[in-house]
Amino acid sequence: MLRTLVMSSTYSVSEAQSNLPRLLKDAAHHSIAIRRRDETVAYLVSRRRMEAIAETLELLANPEAMKAIRAHQVGKMKFFPLSSLRNAR
Repeated sequence: MLRTLVMSSTYSVSEAQSNLPRLLKDAAHHSIAIRRRDETVAYLVSRRRMEAIAETLELLANPEAMKAIRAHQVGKMKFFPLSSLRNAR
């Protein structure tokens, strides 16, 4: 499932330069697109969102993680309560 990055706000490069401190505060709550001549050239995203993107990319690049995700999606993975780990010793 691919989620689209929804922009709450779009600014030109010159507007972004003039309002950078405010945009940095706003980026904590929603993503911001920066455009030059009607083309998006950059995004401002919160640190939390960027960390989530990086983590997702790491998972997508990990064959073992992807194998586990696919197994879960088709119902071939079983989950057990954490308490079962104590009983396994």
